[in-house]
Amino acid sequence: MNDEVDPRPAAAAFCPDGWTCPIRPLGHGNINATFLVSTAAGPFVLQRINRHVFSEPLRVIDNFAKVASHLAGKQGGGGEWLRTARPVRTLVGNLWYLDHRADYWRGQTYVAHTSRSTLTGLRQAEQVGRTLATFHRLVADLDGSCLAEPLPGFHNLPGYLRECDRLQSTLRPEPGGMAGYCRAAIARDRERAVTLEAAKNAGLLTVQPIHGDPKIDNFLFGDDGEADGMIDLDTVGAGIVHYDLGDCLRSCCNRAGENERGGGVVVFDLAICRALLEGYFSGSPVLLPARQRTFIFDAVLAISFELGVRFFSDHLSGNTYFKIEREGDNLVRAARQFQLTEDIIRHEAEIRRLVGMSGGGYAVPGSAHAVNPSAA
Repeated sequence: MNDEVDPRPAAAAFCPDGWTCPIRPLGHGNINATFLVSTAAGPFVLQRINRHVFSEPLRVIDNFAKVASHLAGKQGGGGEWLRTARPVRTLVGNLWYLDHRADYWRGQTYVAHTSRSTLTGLRQAEQVGRTLATFHRLVADLDGSCLAEPLPGFHNLPGYLRECDRLQSTLRPEPGGMAGYCRAAIARDRERAVTLEAAKNAGLLTVQPIHGDPKIDNFLFGDDGEADGMIDLDTVGAGIVHYDLGDCLRSCCNRAGENERGGGVVVFDLAICRALLEGYFSGSPVLLPARQRTFIFDAVLAISFELGVRFFSDHLSGNTYFKIEREGDNLVRAARQFQLTEDIIRHEAEIRRLVGMSGGGYAVPGSAHAVNPSAA
């Protein structure tokens, strides 16, 4: 099965017929091994946490349980509602199962939904924005200090750049081609890409619980095609809302999709950007203070560039983080993110204007290069 992992012992820890019930791989995640277990009582999701990525798997499991409990307690309050998974405990009441290889497994309720790698139109983009805003509002009053850091250094772009520099300095450069393009993109855009992190470090941006990985694959779509929930809370923790908005816009506005070998030209779709931002701010104009919205462009730029750096570093280090199907997948992924970054920069003025139109009429003047404390 998935990565030649036998999930049956773990399944048996969560359900009486775990050794014999049907089990199949689920989803196309780049990190963990995930399965759908079909039991007599109904299906549930079984997942092996990748301890080579998440060095403290119990942090991931505990964070998920806390956030899921908080969301369950808020459902329906003020008309808010969000579909999401909940923990499934083992037969002896634990949140996890530890196998003979010291791998941690967890169970989650299965939430039936339609998977999407691209949006079908502006209505869906608006719904995705509303769904992300709903998540942020529902977890805003959860004490972020109770959530452990699932991935030390996550979204720390200067740290990712240092590691990439180290790898490039110790390896013989691949001549020209896609690797050369990636090296040139990193050298060209690295200075302006760290603007968001500088603003965070300067205390200009509010920290609260965030999803951490709100790409399009992690939104739930109902039979009507509208987004109404979120899954994959592995990276939930304290952070800035801009990380989530930047990642969501990066993912949804790339009409070529997240498939590293997919067809189509990589461009940033401005119409999707506007619809998603309108959906995000329509129900909660105070979700971000107006002057914090000025950094939304910097967030889209930073996350796209950051992901390119991470994919390129993983390619250089032998593909130890993101799963690949064939050699070169992470290099292709990196190049596509840097192509997207180029297009984001090309449309800076338009994106900033859309932020102003959708985010309460405040558009930032000037360049993305400087962090201005008066704009906080």
